[in-house]
Amino acid sequence: MTDLIDEEDLREAIELLYFGYREFTAGPDRILAQRGLNRVHHRILYFVGRNEDVSVSELLAILAVSKQALNAPLRQLVSMGLVSNQPSDRDRRVKELNLTAEGRRLERRLTGTQMKLLSAIFERAGIPATEGWHTVMNRLAKP
Repeated sequence: MTDLIDEEDLREAIELLYFGYREFTAGPDRILAQRGLNRVHHRILYFVGRNEDVSVSELLAILAVSKQALNAPLRQLVSMGLVSNQPSDRDRRVKELNLTAEGRRLERRLTGTQMKLLSAIFERAGIPATEGWHTVMNRLAKP
């Protein structure tokens, strides 16, 4: 602990992070549940959408999960017609993942709820607070 931050402040930060994430995921979780999907499916849809022609191994690295953890939810998204899984033009042994038109619509709807929430909060918080939030989140994501 540092002199600037005591244990109670750190515990409050942990709780705020937990409760903030719960609110951040609540809207998408409701949409996903209607399709029998969950948060891991949203993560896959989001990062496949953000990384065109991403290979399975690249997606594994982005998500930092095991092949076993990715296999079932990815297979489900492919079978539902939300993600395409095609051999690469460069190397036929490599499968490239992309969102289908329906997958793009769903991903936009899911992520759109989160973007709307963050936009409203950032607007109210102001530029210095938003910049501070980005600094904290970047350091948390890449210690």
